[in-house]
Amino acid sequence: MPALLRTAYDPPRLEAPRHSIVADALLVFFESQEAWVSKITPVKGTRDFYPEDMAFRQWLYATLRGVSERYGYQEYDGPFLERLELYAAKSGEELVKEQSFVFPDRGGDLIALRPELTPSLARMVATRAKSLARPLRWWSFGPFWRYERPQKGRSREFFQWNLDILGVTSPESDAEVAAVAADFFRAAGLGPAQIRILVNDRRLAEMRLRSIGVPAEQHSAVFRLIDRRDKMTTPAWAAYAQEIGLSKEQLPKLERLLDEKEAWRDSKELLAFFDGLKALGVSGYFAFDPTIIRGLDYYTGIVYEARDASGTHRAILGGGRYDNLVADVGGDPVPAAGFAMGDMVIRLVLEEAGVVPDFNVNPALVLVASFGDIPPSLVLEISAQLRSAGVPTAWYPFEDRLPKQLKFADQQGFLLAVILGPDEVASDLVTIKNLRSGTQVSVPRGDLSQRVTDMITSASHPAAG
Repeated sequence: MPALLRTAYDPPRLEAPRHSIVADALLVFFESQEAWVSKITPVKGTRDFYPEDMAFRQWLYATLRGVSERYGYQEYDGPFLERLELYAAKSGEELVKEQSFVFPDRGGDLIALRPELTPSLARMVATRAKSLARPLRWWSFGPFWRYERPQKGRSREFFQWNLDILGVTSPESDAEVAAVAADFFRAAGLGPAQIRILVNDRRLAEMRLRSIGVPAEQHSAVFRLIDRRDKMTTPAWAAYAQEIGLSKEQLPKLERLLDEKEAWRDSKELLAFFDGLKALGVSGYFAFDPTIIRGLDYYTGIVYEARDASGTHRAILGGGRYDNLVADVGGDPVPAAGFAMGDMVIRLVLEEAGVVPDFNVNPALVLVASFGDIPPSLVLEISAQLRSAGVPTAWYPFEDRLPKQLKFADQQGFLLAVILGPDEVASDLVTIKNLRSGTQVSVPRGDLSQRVTDMITSASHPAAG
């Protein structure tokens, strides 16, 4: 191992047995010469964000930020690391035991890379419950991690939009949260013909399970069964139903319940919810579906999932009401409702619909060309002059021929090229070339910033030009 790296990371002498595996692995790694000479690949399930990927991520962030703030929601965030018990309380056995990245810290506590944000939100609210004015309208966009099998639209590291309202119990507040989701789809160019948000209510589902003889203590298991209905083959699903204790008589009754599309009319909460959606102008996106149950254990009321109309992607967005979670993490009871949406599936849906904007990943609008017989300091001075005028500017640092420089400028999406050749220097002029139209003009150096600004304005507002 190189001496510098050995000095920079000297694996500590760990005495507790629980650290021995980690310590041994580190020692083997740092003593392996192959680790330093072979090509290092990304961690499985993670992504490299090249400029074009960052352009999409920033556009997505700006779009959902605009929608969230239009409804009065405030941005927040929580830590990337949480104690495992925060999720063990209510998130569900599968998420905790199979999907969480978990490791012991040096004190022996089990720490998880956050697989979701709602438990952190509940903990934060519980910590400052008495000083937070209600209702709380909060939203966030950040990274999360789940130990899943990477596949199209799913990785182990992803970004997620979370939006929640806390401190209010009405179905109309559930409708407002769901309307934000629908409004995002509309803002992103996806209409009701492309996106359907399917809705159910766990309270209604519990009432209907009791009607076929399923006791309350079995409801959580049956909810997991319902949630997996479209993930399993029919024989496997039936076998799983028998495994959790449903009788041969109950299973066909359950299947009939899951096919009744008008059952929402028996729920006063859902009646009010759909009335609220209509008042908010987004009801066209929504439909009742008794198979929607959501897999997480903390949901208590109305739940929903957004699906693409083609059925290619199971869930784009999901959420619902969770009235007990704040109390479950040690706070006073605070009713709440919210949803989450990952960045990967929505990108696939937008690409398939052909509504992803054309991004110019280059933030600079002007490229200043270089010439071998022009002092680089003069080119840098021109670049600084434009930046001081508020114009994002880059300079070309190689002594290539002008056609090659202009080709690079066009490929990178620059709007203008500023040319300072020997003739311009002799005449104290600068040439500005419009890379869109191909026209060019020579102006005194003292007028450069104003002319460039005017040309950019004219290109942005053609009618004004």
